[in-house]
Amino acid sequence: MAEKRKLEFLLLRYVPDAVKGEFVNFGLVTIENREGGAELIDVRFTKDRGRILCLDPQADLDVLTKMQEEIQQEVGRTRNRAVLLRRMEDSFSSVIQVSEVMPALTERIALVEVEDVARMFLETAKLRRLREPAGRRKILDAMQDEFEKAGVMSLLNAVPVAPYTKPGDPLEFDFGYRIEGKLKLFHAVSLKASVDSAVMLAVRYPKIVPAMSQMTGVEPMLTAVVEAELDRSRSEVGFALEMMEESKIKVSATSEMAKIAAEARMELRM
Repeated sequence: MAEKRKLEFLLLRYVPDAVKGEFVNFGLVTIENREGGAELIDVRFTKDRGRILCLDPQADLDVLTKMQEEIQQEVGRTRNRAVLLRRMEDSFSSVIQVSEVMPALTERIALVEVEDVARMFLETAKLRRLREPAGRRKILDAMQDEFEKAGVMSLLNAVPVAPYTKPGDPLEFDFGYRIEGKLKLFHAVSLKASVDSAVMLAVRYPKIVPAMSQMTGVEPMLTAVVEAELDRSRSEVGFALEMMEESKIKVSATSEMAKIAAEARMELRM
Protein backbone atom coordinates (compact mmCIF):
# COMPACT_ATOMS: atom_id res chain seq x y z
CA MET A 1 0.00 0.00 0.00
CA ALA A 2 1.36 3.41 -0.94
CA GLU A 3 2.25 5.73 1.92
CA LYS A 4 -0.36 8.40 2.47
CA ARG A 5 0.67 12.00 1.94
CA LYS A 6 -0.31 14.53 4.59
CA LEU A 7 -1.76 17.64 3.00
CA GLU A 8 -3.28 20.77 4.49
CA PHE A 9 -5.58 23.07 2.53
CA LEU A 10 -6.31 26.70 3.37
CA LEU A 11 -8.83 28.82 1.51
CA LEU A 12 -8.22 32.49 0.79
CA ARG A 13 -11.47 34.39 1.12
CA TYR A 14 -12.50 37.84 -0.05
CA VAL A 15 -14.60 39.39 2.74
CA PRO A 16 -15.56 43.00 1.90
CA ASP A 17 -17.79 43.45 4.95
CA ALA A 18 -16.69 41.74 8.17
CA VAL A 19 -20.03 42.48 9.84
CA LYS A 20 -22.09 40.67 7.19
CA GLY A 21 -19.50 37.92 6.93
CA GLU A 22 -20.27 37.24 3.26
CA PHE A 23 -17.29 35.93 1.33
CA VAL A 24 -16.04 34.45 -1.92
CA ASN A 25 -13.39 31.71 -2.01
CA PHE A 26 -10.78 32.91 -4.51
CA GLY A 27 -7.58 31.08 -3.58
CA LEU A 28 -6.38 27.68 -2.36
CA VAL A 29 -3.07 27.21 -0.56
CA THR A 30 -1.70 23.66 -0.22
CA ILE A 31 0.92 22.63 2.34
CA GLU A 32 2.46 19.15 2.54
CA ASN A 33 3.78 17.83 5.85
CA ARG A 34 6.90 15.74 5.37
CA GLU A 35 9.56 14.28 7.64
CA GLY A 36 11.74 17.36 7.14
CA GLY A 37 8.88 19.73 7.92
CA ALA A 38 6.04 21.46 6.09
CA GLU A 39 6.37 22.86 2.57
CA LEU A 40 4.14 25.13 0.50
CA ILE A 41 3.66 22.99 -2.62
CA ASP A 42 0.89 24.71 -4.56
CA VAL A 43 -1.28 27.83 -4.81
CA ARG A 44 -4.38 28.09 -6.99
CA PHE A 45 -6.65 31.05 -7.71
CA THR A 46 -10.08 31.29 -9.26
CA LYS A 47 -10.18 32.35 -12.88
CA ASP A 48 -13.67 33.74 -12.43
CA ARG A 49 -13.14 37.25 -11.05
CA GLY A 50 -16.82 37.89 -11.68
CA ARG A 51 -17.64 36.08 -8.43
CA ILE A 52 -15.71 38.73 -6.51
CA LEU A 53 -17.23 41.62 -8.46
CA CYS A 54 -20.73 40.26 -7.86
CA LEU A 55 -20.08 40.44 -4.13
CA ASP A 56 -18.20 43.76 -4.25
CA PRO A 57 -18.37 45.82 -7.49
CA GLN A 58 -15.69 48.15 -6.05
CA ALA A 59 -13.15 45.36 -5.44
CA ASP A 60 -9.54 46.32 -6.24
CA LEU A 61 -8.55 43.44 -8.51
CA ASP A 62 -5.04 44.84 -9.02
CA VAL A 63 -4.30 44.40 -5.31
CA LEU A 64 -5.50 40.79 -5.48
CA THR A 65 -3.33 40.14 -8.54
CA LYS A 66 -0.23 41.49 -6.78
CA MET A 67 -0.96 39.39 -3.71
CA GLN A 68 -1.37 36.27 -5.85
CA GLU A 69 2.01 36.87 -7.49
CA GLU A 70 3.70 37.26 -4.10
CA ILE A 71 2.25 34.01 -2.73
CA GLN A 72 3.09 32.05 -5.89
CA GLN A 73 6.73 33.08 -5.51
CA GLU A 74 6.82 31.20 -2.20
CA VAL A 75 5.89 27.82 -3.72
CA GLY A 76 8.73 25.36 -3.10
CA ARG A 77 10.65 27.91 -1.05
CA THR A 78 8.69 28.23 2.18
CA ARG A 79 9.26 25.29 4.52
CA ASN A 80 7.98 26.71 7.77
CA ARG A 81 4.19 26.50 8.11
CA ALA A 82 3.95 28.97 11.00
CA VAL A 83 6.09 31.52 9.16
CA LEU A 84 3.99 31.18 6.01
CA LEU A 85 0.69 31.68 7.85
CA ARG A 86 2.05 34.65 9.78
CA ARG A 87 3.41 36.22 6.60
CA MET A 88 0.08 35.82 4.82
CA GLU A 89 -1.88 37.30 7.71
CA ASP A 90 0.54 40.25 8.03
CA SER A 91 0.57 41.07 4.32
CA PHE A 92 -3.14 40.66 3.58
CA SER A 93 -5.53 43.59 3.71
CA SER A 94 -8.51 43.47 6.07
CA VAL A 95 -10.74 42.14 3.30
CA ILE A 96 -8.69 38.94 2.90
CA GLN A 97 -9.13 36.12 5.38
CA VAL A 98 -7.55 32.68 5.67
CA SER A 99 -9.83 29.74 6.49
CA GLU A 100 -9.18 27.12 9.12
CA VAL A 101 -6.84 24.34 8.04
CA MET A 102 -8.48 21.42 6.21
CA PRO A 103 -6.25 18.33 6.67
CA ALA A 104 -6.31 15.43 4.22
CA LEU A 105 -4.54 12.11 3.87
CA THR A 106 -4.18 10.83 0.31
CA GLU A 107 -2.42 8.05 -1.58
CA ARG A 108 -2.86 9.95 -4.83
CA ILE A 109 -0.35 12.29 -6.42
CA ALA A 110 -0.60 15.50 -4.41
CA LEU A 111 -1.36 17.73 -7.39
CA VAL A 112 -4.24 15.46 -8.43
CA GLU A 113 -5.77 15.96 -4.99
CA VAL A 114 -5.19 19.71 -5.29
CA GLU A 115 -7.00 19.78 -8.64
CA ASP A 116 -10.09 18.19 -7.09
CA VAL A 117 -10.15 20.49 -4.07
CA ALA A 118 -9.57 23.58 -6.22
CA ARG A 119 -12.42 22.57 -8.52
CA MET A 120 -14.63 22.03 -5.47
CA PHE A 121 -14.06 25.43 -3.87
CA LEU A 122 -12.96 27.80 -6.63
CA GLU A 123 -15.19 26.96 -9.56
CA THR A 124 -18.76 28.18 -9.87
CA ALA A 125 -21.25 25.33 -9.72
CA LYS A 126 -23.61 25.22 -12.66
CA LEU A 127 -26.75 23.57 -11.30
CA ARG A 128 -30.38 23.81 -12.29
CA ARG A 129 -32.56 25.59 -9.77
CA LEU A 130 -35.43 23.39 -8.64
CA ARG A 131 -38.78 24.71 -7.45
CA GLU A 132 -38.81 22.66 -4.28
CA PRO A 133 -37.20 22.83 -0.83
CA ALA A 134 -33.52 22.81 -1.67
CA GLY A 135 -30.37 21.69 0.07
CA ARG A 136 -30.24 21.89 3.84
CA ARG A 137 -33.87 23.02 4.20
CA LYS A 138 -35.11 19.91 2.42
CA ILE A 139 -33.04 17.65 4.69
CA LEU A 140 -34.26 19.50 7.79
CA ASP A 141 -37.88 19.05 6.71
CA ALA A 142 -37.34 15.30 6.27
CA MET A 143 -35.68 15.01 9.70
CA GLN A 144 -38.42 16.92 11.47
CA ASP A 145 -41.08 14.90 9.66
CA GLU A 146 -39.74 11.57 10.92
CA PHE A 147 -39.11 12.82 14.47
CA GLU A 148 -42.71 14.08 14.60
CA LYS A 149 -44.07 10.76 13.27
CA ALA A 150 -42.13 8.98 16.01
CA GLY A 151 -43.60 11.33 18.62
CA VAL A 152 -40.23 12.54 19.93
CA MET A 153 -39.99 15.99 18.37
CA SER A 154 -40.98 17.75 21.62
CA LEU A 155 -38.13 16.00 23.45
CA LEU A 156 -35.40 17.21 21.07
CA ASN A 157 -33.56 20.51 21.27
CA ALA A 158 -31.21 22.48 19.07
CA VAL A 159 -27.72 22.49 20.59
CA PRO A 160 -25.71 25.71 20.12
CA VAL A 161 -21.92 25.38 20.22
CA ALA A 162 -21.18 28.90 21.52
CA PRO A 163 -20.93 27.70 25.16
CA TYR A 164 -18.10 25.37 24.08
CA THR A 165 -16.30 27.67 21.63
CA LYS A 166 -16.70 31.46 21.76
CA PRO A 167 -19.63 33.82 22.39
CA GLY A 168 -21.39 34.66 19.15
CA ASP A 169 -20.52 31.40 17.39
CA PRO A 170 -23.56 30.95 15.08
CA LEU A 171 -23.27 27.16 14.68
CA GLU A 172 -25.87 25.01 16.38
CA PHE A 173 -26.64 21.34 15.85
CA ASP A 174 -30.22 20.91 14.67
CA PHE A 175 -31.46 18.23 17.07
CA GLY A 176 -30.07 16.61 20.21
CA TYR A 177 -30.98 14.50 23.24
CA ARG A 178 -29.11 12.89 26.15
CA ILE A 179 -29.21 9.18 26.84
CA GLU A 180 -27.02 6.95 29.07
CA GLY A 181 -23.99 9.22 29.30
CA LYS A 182 -24.17 10.27 25.66
CA LEU A 183 -25.35 13.37 23.86
CA LYS A 184 -26.78 12.34 20.51
CA LEU A 185 -26.65 15.13 17.94
CA PHE A 186 -28.15 15.30 14.46
CA HIS A 187 -27.33 17.93 11.86
CA ALA A 188 -28.58 18.48 8.31
CA VAL A 189 -25.69 18.78 5.85
CA SER A 190 -26.36 19.33 2.15
CA LEU A 191 -23.66 18.23 -0.30
CA LYS A 192 -25.67 18.56 -3.48
CA ALA A 193 -24.77 22.13 -4.48
CA SER A 194 -21.60 22.62 -2.43
CA VAL A 195 -19.53 20.59 0.04
CA ASP A 196 -18.21 23.65 1.89
CA SER A 197 -20.46 23.20 4.94
CA ALA A 198 -19.57 19.51 5.25
CA VAL A 199 -15.84 20.19 5.09
CA MET A 200 -16.08 23.04 7.62
CA LEU A 201 -18.11 20.82 9.96
CA ALA A 202 -15.44 18.12 9.69
CA VAL A 203 -12.74 20.67 10.55
CA ARG A 204 -14.63 22.24 13.47
CA TYR A 205 -16.22 19.22 15.15
CA PRO A 206 -13.03 17.64 16.64
CA LYS A 207 -12.27 21.03 18.24
CA ILE A 208 -15.76 21.29 19.77
CA VAL A 209 -15.94 17.76 21.22
CA PRO A 210 -13.38 18.06 24.08
CA ALA A 211 -14.97 21.21 25.59
CA MET A 212 -18.50 19.88 25.10
CA SER A 213 -17.59 16.56 26.73
CA GLN A 214 -15.86 18.24 29.66
CA MET A 215 -18.61 20.79 30.32
CA THR A 216 -21.59 18.46 29.89
CA GLY A 217 -20.07 15.30 31.36
CA VAL A 218 -21.38 13.23 28.45
CA GLU A 219 -19.90 11.97 25.19
CA PRO A 220 -21.11 13.85 22.06
CA MET A 221 -22.07 11.64 19.12
CA LEU A 222 -22.84 13.55 15.92
CA THR A 223 -24.75 12.20 12.93
CA ALA A 224 -24.67 14.27 9.74
CA VAL A 225 -27.80 13.66 7.66
CA VAL A 226 -27.25 14.09 3.92
CA GLU A 227 -29.34 13.71 0.76
CA ALA A 228 -30.50 10.17 -0.02
CA GLU A 229 -30.09 10.74 -3.76
CA LEU A 230 -26.53 12.02 -3.38
CA ASP A 231 -24.08 11.17 -6.19
CA ARG A 232 -21.29 9.67 -4.10
CA SER A 233 -19.14 9.05 -7.17
CA ARG A 234 -18.35 12.78 -7.41
CA SER A 235 -14.79 13.28 -6.15
CA GLU A 236 -15.64 16.34 -4.07
CA VAL A 237 -18.52 14.50 -2.38
CA GLY A 238 -16.24 11.56 -1.60
CA PHE A 239 -13.66 13.96 -0.17
CA ALA A 240 -16.22 15.62 2.13
CA LEU A 241 -17.70 12.31 3.30
CA GLU A 242 -14.23 10.96 4.08
CA MET A 243 -13.35 14.09 6.03
CA MET A 244 -16.49 13.79 8.17
CA GLU A 245 -15.85 10.12 8.87
CA GLU A 246 -12.23 10.86 9.84
CA SER A 247 -13.61 13.47 12.27
CA LYS A 248 -15.77 10.78 13.94
CA ILE A 249 -18.99 12.12 12.41
CA LYS A 250 -21.44 9.39 11.44
CA VAL A 251 -23.04 10.01 8.04
CA SER A 252 -26.62 8.90 7.34
CA ALA A 253 -29.00 9.59 4.47
CA THR A 254 -32.51 11.02 4.77
CA SER A 255 -33.78 7.57 3.75
CA GLU A 256 -32.49 6.32 7.12
CA MET A 257 -34.38 8.94 9.16
CA ALA A 258 -37.33 6.65 9.98
CA LYS A 259 -34.91 4.18 11.59
CA ILE A 260 -33.08 6.99 13.43
CA ALA A 261 -36.37 8.41 14.74
CA ALA A 262 -37.56 4.95 15.85
CA GLU A 263 -34.29 4.46 17.75
CA ALA A 264 -34.75 7.84 19.44
CA ARG A 265 -38.30 6.84 20.45
CA MET A 266 -37.00 3.61 21.99
CA GLU A 267 -34.13 5.32 23.82
CA LEU A 268 -36.39 8.06 25.15
CA ARG A 269 -38.87 5.35 26.22
CA MET A 270 -41.86 6.83 24.44
